[in-house]
Amino acid sequence: MTRTQEAQGASTTPMEPQFTSIEICAGAGGQAIGLHQAGFGHLALVEIDAHAVETLKLNIEDHEVWAWEREHCDVLSADVKEFDPYRDVQKSSELLKMRGLDLLAGGVPCPPFSHAGKQLGKDDERDLFPRMLELVGILKPRAVMIENVRGIMDPKFSDYRDWIMARLQGGVYRGDDGQMTEESGLGYTVAHWGVLEASDFGVPQLRPRAILVAFRDDIITDLKYEWPAATHEEPVSIAEGLQESMLERYSRYFEGAQSKRAHAAYEKWFKKAKERDEELRGKGGGVAPTLVGGSKKHGGADLGPSRAKAAWRQLGISGMGVANDIDTCKVKQTEERDLFGPDGPMLTVRQAAIVQGFPTSWDFFGGKTAQYRQVGNAFPPPVAKAVGQSIADVLKAAQERDQSES
Repeated sequence: MTRTQEAQGASTTPMEPQFTSIEICAGAGGQAIGLHQAGFGHLALVEIDAHAVETLKLNIEDHEVWAWEREHCDVLSADVKEFDPYRDVQKSSELLKMRGLDLLAGGVPCPPFSHAGKQLGKDDERDLFPRMLELVGILKPRAVMIENVRGIMDPKFSDYRDWIMARLQGGVYRGDDGQMTEESGLGYTVAHWGVLEASDFGVPQLRPRAILVAFRDDIITDLKYEWPAATHEEPVSIAEGLQESMLERYSRYFEGAQSKRAHAAYEKWFKKAKERDEELRGKGGGVAPTLVGGSKKHGGADLGPSRAKAAWRQLGISGMGVANDIDTCKVKQTEERDLFGPDGPMLTVRQAAIVQGFPTSWDFFGGKTAQYRQVGNAFPPPVAKAVGQSIADVLKAAQERDQSES
């Protein structure tokens, strides 16, 4: 592929980032993109899914804004439980030893705390909070960011949250035996643990995420952390977010035998999506329900459970599957399924990525279902960017303070 010159900071010379990060459970790069846009240079991206690993490699290799990472970032196909940063980070091993790490970030698996995942919490083998905390102890980063589903904030997990906070900053928590236990902590201060709604940051989707931000005590000591404020007073609707891409899909058929039908189908979709937005104006707008990546155990991809499919239908979109991309649709003649179904068009993977807030230049590796699962499980880049900027503000202030004192 040809390397893409992008508007944001495009350069042929790798620019030294102000701060460094390592990310576990990196997935298809949603969080990595946002943190990169916030000024963090990645030393390692750790991910166990083979398709997501190839997606990360593909984009880092292809985009000039990732030139620094091409030289300094290890994309590691690894189980995070086996990840040893001082063994596995090779490209920037000296940089890590010399400067230490600014940020350790990770969207640890959601199923242990999601309603769909039965909320088994710490009893779920997929729970990686303990490993994340072990890595905090090993790397001693200046800041920590952990992302998860809103479900972890449910009352049933209050004891578990207390344990996580006690491990980071010291304190007491209730153990499995009901007894109160005291932890000395790792020397961190939990600056905030709250929920951010993706639609407040220009993402045309309802996607609340619980995010923990902590700083090493010597960094935050006399500084104040500011939780990200919404960047959008009104949410971006699906009608607005998908209009250009939907028009691109239908316009392939605006001339020829399907012309009248294609014009009518596009207008029908746009009218329905706009009407839904106007109906819900002031109540969240016509944004999408939460995209889900689905389980590898259960067949092909679709847009979620029956309630989500009903919400998509009100936006003029069929949630019964994922459409082929524009060229494949034309070649395989899947227009009846992809564009002209009774409930409206299905989304392509590219459109699902728009709904998640990915840049349109970001590509995904694998077949359609593998690509969609990567997109559906992602952390929206605009939210990650906002949190990353809020963390960078503290790190900058700490640098300035330390320089003035030296």
